[in-house]
Amino acid sequence: MIVVAKEVSCSHCGAPVEFKSGEIVTTCKYCGFTTVIQTGQAFNFEHSLILNNYDVVRMENCARSWMSSGFMKPGDLAKKSKIVEAELVYLPFWVVFGVATTKYKGIFERISPPVVKEGQVEKKYNWLILARKATVFPTREYDVPLAGKIPYDFQKIEEFAKLLNSEMGKDETLDLAKQQIESHHSFLLQQNIDRVVECSTVLELKQMLYLHAPVWFVKYQYKEKLYQLIIDGSTGNVLKGDIPLTKF
Repeated sequence: MIVVAKEVSCSHCGAPVEFKSGEIVTTCKYCGFTTVIQTGQAFNFEHSLILNNYDVVRMENCARSWMSSGFMKPGDLAKKSKIVEAELVYLPFWVVFGVATTKYKGIFERISPPVVKEGQVEKKYNWLILARKATVFPTREYDVPLAGKIPYDFQKIEEFAKLLNSEMGKDETLDLAKQQIESHHSFLLQQNIDRVVECSTVLELKQMLYLHAPVWFVKYQYKEKLYQLIIDGSTGNVLKGDIPLTKF
């Protein structure tokens, strides 16, 4: 499928702003102004940036360190692997700050006779939503370093980096966050009950934050096969890594 790029003019500086089909929130690469495409209005949420702290050399060192540590990896992985591609991408995320409360009633069946239990699960969240619909990313493994965020500054984006726009608006993001939190709370309920009779979750929204965060997508070759690493550009942590099959 061919993705067609379109252009609108930035309402702040007048420069052309390119966006692709499906993108809802776009940021001007010339002045950093953020706009809601459908309305042309200024974005009324906080737009933050997480800084990238790794160049290609340091990022490759992180990859080699990951290759040489841990279990289930070939002993010569770090020595015989070759980095064939490294792309820095600033991914768009929504962070939903809120308190989720799930009230439940269920049956605890691990003892005899079964016992009816009622209660609630209440937790405070900074729930992360990747604002791209077709991108595979280990969101739950990504502890986004919010303490290091700064106001969005287009001048801090490397020229060679790729910047993706959001494909999700506020309402869709909130619905998805609630669904994911409900699923998470259902998992937590398994510690207290075996069968759910009644369950309802309410998300009390405190704040929503939109941010771009740097992620390195690295491809490496080992014994003629390609594998991928996803590395946090702020901390150097490997968020996800393909491990070659090996025999023990």
